[in-house]
Amino acid sequence: MQQKISANDNIQVATIGVGGMGSGDTNYALQIPGVKLVAVADLYDGRLERAKERWGSHIATTRDYREILARRDVDAVIIGTSDHYHAQISIDAMNAGKDVYCEKPMVQKIEQGHAVVAAQKKTGRILQVGSQYASSMVFHKAKDLLKSGAIGVLNMVEAWLDRNTAIGAWQYSIPPDASPQTVDWDRYTAITTRRPWDEKRFFRWRNYQDYGTGVAGDLYVHLLTGLHVVTGSPGPRRVYSTGGTRFWKDGRDVADVTLALVDYPKTDEHSEFTLCLRVNFASGGVTDSFGVRFVGSEGVMTVGYSTLTLNRRPRETEPGHSIGTFPKAVQEAFLKDYQAKYPPRNPNADSMRPDREDVFTPPREHSPHLEHHRNFYTALRTRKPFFEDAEFGLRTAGPALLCNHSYDEQRICEWDSKALVRVRA
Repeated sequence: MQQKISANDNIQVATIGVGGMGSGDTNYALQIPGVKLVAVADLYDGRLERAKERWGSHIATTRDYREILARRDVDAVIIGTSDHYHAQISIDAMNAGKDVYCEKPMVQKIEQGHAVVAAQKKTGRILQVGSQYASSMVFHKAKDLLKSGAIGVLNMVEAWLDRNTAIGAWQYSIPPDASPQTVDWDRYTAITTRRPWDEKRFFRWRNYQDYGTGVAGDLYVHLLTGLHVVTGSPGPRRVYSTGGTRFWKDGRDVADVTLALVDYPKTDEHSEFTLCLRVNFASGGVTDSFGVRFVGSEGVMTVGYSTLTLNRRPRETEPGHSIGTFPKAVQEAFLKDYQAKYPPRNPNADSMRPDREDVFTPPREHSPHLEHHRNFYTALRTRKPFFEDAEFGLRTAGPALLCNHSYDEQRICEWDSKALVRVRA
């Protein structure tokens, strides 16, 4: 067991990959009392220069993340690189004695997941995946409501995360000084397909399978994280995904519109249910939207970024009938039995059913991103891991990435949520 860090001690961190998410994570981390940034690594010189502008000229900078891991003054690392480096850097960091905050998805490929889980168990280091819905007060309220039976028996979940902007569709800005001189392209492509220098592939990496994981790894993982928090599910049993590149025909080799159907088996925590996932990067002028709708036998619960809405309607006690095609004598016999069981009632005020809508909102200052970092640094001080560890990370990344396999192979894919592996036909 690693020694606890005193509440009075600084936790010294380094960020590996200071693009959009890496920089955002660093800013959140620095809002936590006692967290100090000492170094950053990135393959674009401009980001190293910007790091010193933002966080101080004393920050050590390097293109080689291994120099970060060799530093004795680094307690933990934030990994904000493109997806294809997540697993390797996470494992290298834990083996070097560093705790890890790794952006989602934890791995680019399903088969990498078990090595990350094994490294965490072997080293005893803290690893937390950066999918902030695990720390969202809204999702934890939804968990409590579902467990209390607020919507009855869960049977279906709809989850969507649509974007209608160029940046939302990964058309990130490319700096005018981008070149093989300012970017370490050789190091970037060292663990994937070697290609000639391509500034789009480096700065808009989410558009390409060599470095990213498409919609599934970027956004399905978030939706699955929220779902697993609320239901306590260990994972689905099969997925089917479809879609295509409908609008952003910019050379990307991943879809910009996707749909997935995901079946979850019955467990001690929940009934059998089906999840429908949707992401659309060309929403026809509709503003960006996000939500997870839990549909039950007694009501519907919808979770947004900062709001939870619970709609409940008691079941009809009288089922009604459809006897118009029966012979008259049969109709009369049916009605006699039916009216004996459900005597006719005159409509009155007392017969009105109490439809209800409850809206829950967290305190204005609640930020799932910031809370997620608080949970990480609390874990570092106490040596008690937050629940979104390597195994949880594989439980969300695995089924999400399996959606990519289903899309590519145009077939239903099976998932073993106990062994955390794809079931091969």
